[in-house]
Amino acid sequence: MSTAAFLRGDELELRYGKTAVVHGVSVELTPGRVTGLVGPNGSGKSTLLRALARLHQVDGGQVLVGEKPASLLNAREFAREVTLFSQSRPAPHGLTVHEVVSFGRHPHRRRFAGPSPADRDAVSRAMTVTGVQDMAERPVGELSGGEMQRVWLAACLAQETGAVLLDEPTNHLDLRYQVEILDLVRDLADEQGIAIGIVLHDLDHAARVADTLLLLRAGLIHAAGDPLDVLTAENLTEVYDLRVDVDVDARTGRLRIDPVGRHPARTRTISGERHP
Repeated sequence: MSTAAFLRGDELELRYGKTAVVHGVSVELTPGRVTGLVGPNGSGKSTLLRALARLHQVDGGQVLVGEKPASLLNAREFAREVTLFSQSRPAPHGLTVHEVVSFGRHPHRRRFAGPSPADRDAVSRAMTVTGVQDMAERPVGELSGGEMQRVWLAACLAQETGAVLLDEPTNHLDLRYQVEILDLVRDLADEQGIAIGIVLHDLDHAARVADTLLLLRAGLIHAAGDPLDVLTAENLTEVYDLRVDVDVDARTGRLRIDPVGRHPARTRTISGERHP
């Protein structure tokens, strides 16, 4: 039995001024699954994600939460259902990490009411899973870019919505936290049944975390489906206008994606043999 979409865009037409950037694209985010949007710069993937979050005007088609048009929900109602982790958020000065994460509870609070036990629990859980609990009282002005990235993600998770939209969540993070964020995305889908939409430039990350991928090119879907079917050498070479070799690691079963540039890969010598 198929699961109904929690959040979807039907035949979306999106523009910047008079320039069309997304052309009749449909996307469904279903509970317990991760849907990845990939493609080169300018392909429309981040614009599509922002339209699903009601942060970009829809010029054609519609966004629905369940079966209800998103346009019929007020801002607070929508924020209880959908949250977006975006690439560009200003670092608020004069606030602590705990105070910033607590912003995520705003849609759930009554006017002038203080935090409830549910609010405090949600903030604590979000800080724990993103690894910022130990810096709760630090001023955010002291944080690195990667640390601030995790604080904003914690604020999104504290919002406790049925759909979470993530625009390049591994940017500015070191290797450890890239892996931990990808693991967290899987946990949100697998353990909490959240519908996840995620934009990624790193195709290895996309192959690792997504159940379904949409490969966009010039505002159109070039391929969609299982990552193994989407991230083929033929598709990637055509979309990125660059030779891309793809194979499957025999040990792990994971895709290995190798863009081929003008210079040959450096080699190293092991026991007298040459290896890439």
